Amino acid sequence: MTVLAETSHPLPLEPVQLLDEHGDPADGQVLPPAAQRLQMYRRLVVGRRFDRQAAALTRQGRLAVYPSSNGQEACQVGAVLAVRDTDWLFPTYRESVALVTRGIDPVEVLTLLRGDWHCGYDPYHHRTAPQCTPLATQALHAVGLAHAARLAGDDVVALAFVGDGATSEGDCHEALNFAAVYRAPVVFFVQNNQYAISVPLAKQTAASSLAHKAIGYGMPGRRVDGNDVLAVYRVVRDAVEHARAGQGPTLVEAVTYRMDAHTNADDASRYRTSAEVDAWRKRDPITRLERHLRAVGVLDDAGVAEIAAEAEDFAARLRERMNTDPVLDPMEMFRHVYAEPTPQLREQAALLAAELAAEAEAPVGGVEARA
Repeated sequence: MTVLAETSHPLPLEPVQLLDEHGDPADGQVLPPAAQRLQMYRRLVVGRRFDRQAAALTRQGRLAVYPSSNGQEACQVGAVLAVRDTDWLFPTYRESVALVTRGIDPVEVLTLLRGDWHCGYDPYHHRTAPQCTPLATQALHAVGLAHAARLAGDDVVALAFVGDGATSEGDCHEALNFAAVYRAPVVFFVQNNQYAISVPLAKQTAASSLAHKAIGYGMPGRRVDGNDVLAVYRVVRDAVEHARAGQGPTLVEAVTYRMDAHTNADDASRYRTSAEVDAWRKRDPITRLERHLRAVGVLDDAGVAEIAAEAEDFAARLRERMNTDPVLDPMEMFRHVYAEPTPQLREQAALLAAELAAEAEAPVGGVEARA
């Protein structure tokens, strides 16, 4: 079992890397088995095709909003594969690829962004908390669950996804501080995609890196190349084992880039240049791993085509299912609010029920006239 050594010394600024931008292995690094590397490639390709399809569904009006994971797939795939099925994930709104990698139905993954019903999936069944829109609140939830699991003697680690912008929130500070003091089994996985909407990292912190902040909380901090899925997997796996061994939390900073705008409602050209985007495009996580797998003879043209076809089929099935409008029950908004509905809630429900009944009984012509 790998246990990370705690240190009070400054951390290295250079991120951990197993594959360079050309797909060549770093010196002295032991890579995961070939079959596992190929499986990671498959997950990356399917994840990106899902992301592109979700973005297209947004343009078609099938989703209300979509925060793309394009360019960050290695972070999400590598991190999710590094935890056990019995561990808990605490995602942000941008972790759609992570949830698909977790095995959650893609339609259920998009339910929150579609505006349908609650979070769409069963958090307890998948051990995955609802996608969190408020910044950093999920970090507190992760710490609470992990601390409770530790007190109960449960062998559970919580993986909290956090954006670089969320590290500026008070909730993030409270989560990190509490986790460190009580040695909660949590891994804080910060995807540093360089921007908090339009605010660059340099205007968010004066620290040498986000990983350096771990020193102030008294926990290990790691930096990893977020576009190297093998490195992400290795670093997060080590941090998870560290937590499971009772050694407390770790702050992992994955250095990556958000290729698309913050959401479909954002215009990224207002705050970053096309030259910057093009420079990061050359560090593409899928291209990097594909070059490596081809070089070692694990992948060829036929294999690439087969996985691409699998991803296309995945997207086609998602598209077909999303083109069917969900059947909604307006009265459902009153359920599960309180264990025992309040008088005000009952009154509101009765008013809506009466309106729905009146509309159902109205003549079709009358309804059209009012419209």
